[in-house]
Amino acid sequence: MLLVCMNKFFSILINTPWDKLKTQKLTEVKLLSLKSVFESYPIIQREFFDDLISNVYNHSHFTYIESIRRVVGSESEDYEIAPWLFLWAFDDQRRMYQFLFQKTKTNKESSPAALVALAPPELAKLFSQFKDQAIHKIFSLLNTPSNIKFLIMLGPKGKSIAEESKFLQIDKQKLQNLQTFKKMANMPNIQGQWFPNYAPRCPMCNAVLVGIEDYKVGFGKLICPRCGYKQ
Repeated sequence: MLLVCMNKFFSILINTPWDKLKTQKLTEVKLLSLKSVFESYPIIQREFFDDLISNVYNHSHFTYIESIRRVVGSESEDYEIAPWLFLWAFDDQRRMYQFLFQKTKTNKESSPAALVALAPPELAKLFSQFKDQAIHKIFSLLNTPSNIKFLIMLGPKGKSIAEESKFLQIDKQKLQNLQTFKKMANMPNIQGQWFPNYAPRCPMCNAVLVGIEDYKVGFGKLICPRCGYKQ
């Protein structure tokens, strides 16, 4: 018997493909982790994805749309969305297929990919019973346009919303420190100078001595503008 636990699900957030991305509304889709069926994630070879891409170019009911905005793992971990691909299809028997893949190479249009999760859960029972034979049969069906009503390949769109939110989160203490530094940078000292004033002071009244006109700088005489003391 296949045990389906709540913590064995992947969750993805996508822009709804059925409205052709006219809105920013997000839809959550949950898929059962293949770790519930296999000891390790099955690797799907690139030929399968090459054939899918070819069908997208040649058949109007095969579509590719960039709409994945977030991928959350079965342990609630957030992933970068660049290597992920979500496959959503209906066949001519009105059966739905949803598969989540993680590509092994993100810099290539098609590459081998791990089959990470699926829906509906009934598919997991089939995979559990027939293993690789079920994968081969279903994936061959998905690449047969005459047997498919529609198929949508959903790819990543920009950065994950989880990654974007990290840039918006500002540490309150760091923000307070920045505000303090900014305030201090714009605050003059007691004498109203932007830098400390080290000019000589009058020994009588402590006022800052100033130079007497007609004397060269560095060789002139100084006078106190308050009490008249000369130096």
